Amino acid sequence: MLPDYLHSAEADHFAFIRVPKILLQNEAFQGISVEAKLLYSLLFDRTELSNKNGWRDDQDRVYIIFTVAEIQENLNCGNKKAIQLLDELENKAGLIERKRQGLGKPNLIYVKSFYCTVDNSGERHFLKCQNDTSGSVKTASLEVSESHSNKTNNKKTYFNDTDPSFLPGSEPKRIDGYAQYKSYFNSELEMPILIQNYPTEKETLEGILDLLAETCSSKRKAIRIAGDDKPVEVVKSRLMKLNSMHIQYVLDCLHENTTYVRDMKQYLLTTLFNAPVTIDSYYRSRVNHDYPSIHA
Repeated sequence: MLPDYLHSAEADHFAFIRVPKILLQNEAFQGISVEAKLLYSLLFDRTELSNKNGWRDDQDRVYIIFTVAEIQENLNCGNKKAIQLLDELENKAGLIERKRQGLGKPNLIYVKSFYCTVDNSGERHFLKCQNDTSGSVKTASLEVSESHSNKTNNKKTYFNDTDPSFLPGSEPKRIDGYAQYKSYFNSELEMPILIQNYPTEKETLEGILDLLAETCSSKRKAIRIAGDDKPVEVVKSRLMKLNSMHIQYVLDCLHENTTYVRDMKQYLLTTLFNAPVTIDSYYRSRVNHDYPSIHA
């Protein structure tokens, strides 16, 4: 069956990985394969979630965890190809840096700015790009160079000018259907990483993923939460604010609960719905309990 033509704004129903045009058009990146540029875009996209979750080292640098297995799955390639692309980004382009954690643990990956490159001697070369009004460009103090501008009428297209609904921190636009919600939550909650870090909780995590997709794709006008019927849009909005830290919090709640749960599905849904507003007080109370002298 051949793909159908696009009608109206059907593309708005899907999430996209943003590939910086500067990677495709600037001469500094001409020696890098298209697959490596696509992988960089995937890694760059992951940094937004890591930043939200506070994944920073003691120098306040954001890091991510993106395993070789994830690269194979996302790019539909073999193990050797995935490793080759990582080596290309690190050793040839200087766009990432990997840090080993030790035997059996995945590498930490630091995604570097594409505004500069690093040559074999370690010298950093900042790209000369056209002027732009975005805050990130102003703070980078990039030089203006007409010779490096792209050949379109709009010279500000190195940087993202797509629908703002796809910008980091905003909710996806008009997601419809169970499968799309499941794909969304699988990515936003970093489910592959959670399953890798909590292998004994794989069944529970997959159940949470199914529950979130089922709830958000529901056609009902109200969803029952802790005995109250709440508007489905309110429930969806709250659930779509969840991140991987909230899911870890829900797992902690399940482990520490000592009472009999008659309806596990309803208990899970209530815990997920309340997670964004209860997570801080929960962990604060644990710190006060474990280290009372700190707050004495």
